[in-house]
Amino acid sequence: MIVGTAGHIDHGKTTLVHALTGVDTDRLEAEKLRGISIELGYAYQPLADGGVLGFVDVPGHERFIHTMLAGAAGIDFALLVVAADDGVMPQTREHLNILDLLGIKQGAVALTKIDRVEPGRVDEVGNDLQRLLAETALAGMPLFPVSATGGQGVEALRHHLHQAAQAMPQTRGEGGFRLAVDRSFTLKGAGTIVTGTVFAGSVRVGDELVLTPAGKSVRLRGLHAMNRSAQEGRAGQRCALNLGGVGKDDIQRGDWIVTPRLHAPTARFDVQLTLSPQASAGLPHWAPVHLHLGAAHVVARVALLEGETLAPGRTALAQLVTARPIGALHGDRFILRDADARHTLGGGRVLDPDGPARKRKTPLRLAELAALQTPDTAQRLARLLDIQGLDLDRLAVHWNRDALAGALPPDSMRVHASSGNWAFSAPHWRSLQEKLRAGLAGFHEQFPDELGPDAARARRMFLPRLPAAAFAALTDELLADGTLQRSGSWLHLPTHRITLTQEEEALYQRIRPGLAEASFDPPWVRDLARLAGRDEASMRRLLQKLARQGKLYQVVRDLFYLPETIARLAAVVQELE
Repeated sequence: MIVGTAGHIDHGKTTLVHALTGVDTDRLEAEKLRGISIELGYAYQPLADGGVLGFVDVPGHERFIHTMLAGAAGIDFALLVVAADDGVMPQTREHLNILDLLGIKQGAVALTKIDRVEPGRVDEVGNDLQRLLAETALAGMPLFPVSATGGQGVEALRHHLHQAAQAMPQTRGEGGFRLAVDRSFTLKGAGTIVTGTVFAGSVRVGDELVLTPAGKSVRLRGLHAMNRSAQEGRAGQRCALNLGGVGKDDIQRGDWIVTPRLHAPTARFDVQLTLSPQASAGLPHWAPVHLHLGAAHVVARVALLEGETLAPGRTALAQLVTARPIGALHGDRFILRDADARHTLGGGRVLDPDGPARKRKTPLRLAELAALQTPDTAQRLARLLDIQGLDLDRLAVHWNRDALAGALPPDSMRVHASSGNWAFSAPHWRSLQEKLRAGLAGFHEQFPDELGPDAARARRMFLPRLPAAAFAALTDELLADGTLQRSGSWLHLPTHRITLTQEEEALYQRIRPGLAEASFDPPWVRDLARLAGRDEASMRRLLQKLARQGKLYQVVRDLFYLPETIARLAAVVQELE
């Protein structure tokens, strides 16, 4: 379990972590000189069951909220620290608001410096805190009066943290590996080291990984998990990775180290956004903000998808457009701060990490985003399938899931091809088939002298959003049941035929021997017209009509081959191969 501290400056967070673990998390000279935390600090403590309890100590000064946010990413348990003499202060409220927006639901309050106040003051501040917590996800969390310097209450708090850690369910490490980088440095004799919290998956020494968003390939040469040398790291742990193939300066806080298939940087993603009830005003469309996701901090714009202004305390769909690409996947939590980076505005979670630049407010798109809010994977897939077909490979990356096929409804239609995998609900698949048949019927009515479009043209005309492989599966099924026919390369309904007039048939029989005799070098349209005593335009129309019937193949504008000649040419090519 990873514990993250939170609270106002000088309320004793670092001192308390030292009392609990024996580790001074202030490692910078400036921190020791000034007596305040500036950077993130880390401490670890062994548990009775062989596990490790990790601590991320964050700065409390309002100027370092961006650092606090990098540390809060990925913690399991919040330790809210409040000094009994000061009581609730501005950063107490802001840190608690951030924890609530990040969806952190487990925690405890440490009421510090009780040796400096009367017992009545402890009760008073405790009551204030309970009222403050009541409207958050951390409502009802236990409160521990402590004196980090005198030792009172420290053992009770430590015991509670150890119990919470041992009771926390073990993460199974599902999905691909993702580590949010919060620190990068060089260690003599080892090379480049990055540290961070593992959000998902697992990794082993020797694995090939990718630095996102840069896209640089790296190799894991060694690792420490929860401050212990290990061969494997997994979700829920803080890890230090010794990386080969990359320099310290190539990596910055906010980057991700991921399994290669999860390298999908984005600068435009759709989200569910909640504006904090404490926000001083509504959030207008296209407002500039500071975005914090994982350990990343980047400026962005908020494109509201519902209305022109989001009121305090309300939730809406939005699209975030960032100044530079970052790593983000479905379900990732984020925090927004104002353009001056002075106030926390709100937060939420990512729904679609690949939001569209156009048509982002259509009813179809809003229905898709509503379905993406469904927590259960199988139910989410079922809701999405009711709307449209799904690119399973794309969703497997966006949702960081290894096998989505097993969560599909049993009656869904799956299409597997070298170019990808798709799924469709049975009703939607039938509606696509009907749309193709209706499109062909309209085509036949408009162009009675044409047999039909070829497959590529039919897809562009009638089902442009359907992937080519899925369109091929759709037409194969219709061809198999006889409701669609193919003549040469043309698709048409079984009831549609192109017939030659008696005069056209007679002319065809006159020119066919010449086409057959010439074989690989057939006469051009002008030559056939001259031999038959016809004008070029009427001869060209006849040959094109024959091509639409599949009786000829048009190779260039005025050159036509018999099907048997094309077959012989194909045989020659095969022999050459």
